[in-house]
Amino acid sequence: MRVLVSGASGLLGLNFCLRFASEHTIDGIVHSHVLTDLPFTVQSEDLTEEKNARTLIECYKPDLLVHCAALADIDACEQDPDRARFLNAELPGWLAEECEQHSVKMVHISTDAVFDGTQEGKYVETDATHPVSVYAQTKLAGEQAVRQVSYSAFIARVNFYGYSISGRHSLAEFFLRNLQAGKPMYGFTDMEFSPFYVLDLAETLMKGIEKDLHGIYHVTSPQSQSKYSFGVEIARKWGLNEELVSPRSVQEADFLTAPRSLNLALNPGKLEKALGIQLPSQQDGLDRFYEDYKDGLAQRIYNLNIE
Repeated sequence: MRVLVSGASGLLGLNFCLRFASEHTIDGIVHSHVLTDLPFTVQSEDLTEEKNARTLIECYKPDLLVHCAALADIDACEQDPDRARFLNAELPGWLAEECEQHSVKMVHISTDAVFDGTQEGKYVETDATHPVSVYAQTKLAGEQAVRQVSYSAFIARVNFYGYSISGRHSLAEFFLRNLQAGKPMYGFTDMEFSPFYVLDLAETLMKGIEKDLHGIYHVTSPQSQSKYSFGVEIARKWGLNEELVSPRSVQEADFLTAPRSLNLALNPGKLEKALGIQLPSQQDGLDRFYEDYKDGLAQRIYNLNIE
């Protein structure tokens, strides 16, 4: 299968490409980075230009598009809503339209942030969305743009962690690097989420592709926890000082520009039923995250050449 991955220098895009490069022909699309020494091809394309986005499918002729590219910095979206709207809302719609015209399967990566976090318990796909930030509003608009033109698209609402080129693209890396450096930090006790290890996410997405799933699915861990407890578990897994992670309320974080939803625990039961599997638990994911670190995956990713 020929797979086109947008946002191939990002956390999910890169890990997806690395995971499946030996099984499929993969073309990675990047914007600001040019990656080298990789087991898949990488091309630089400016997807901020509509004509470039609309010719992407015809140019690369993939069987599958995995659309990871987005403006994912929540506070940056708040500061530049026009750019957020373009990348997160308009671009996915254009790509979905081109995929439909060329009979190409599309996986669109969305977010758990489409909910306002006021509900008790876990959100399911049929719960009402109510995004509270520009990032969340534009990502929801992206979902809607894709669904308007593509019945066959697989839309995945996600929250994930793993190893990125910069070493700063996931919450897990933030905790791990500060813990290893002996630096104190804090974790929010009043923000609940369902983080999924990125390679578990990549493999689950591929299972959904193989089953030809379409529509919206929550692709997250079946368990949830606070961001504080997540940091503490990382400290314990690595045998580091968990007391460096201090509990704090998000209400005390005056440096955050955009509003955050407090409860983003998602229920992936619809996906588990569709795939006929039980998704990895929080502990399963953290164990794999740790084992991959010991096997050198993190350092291999950090050492990738970037021109």
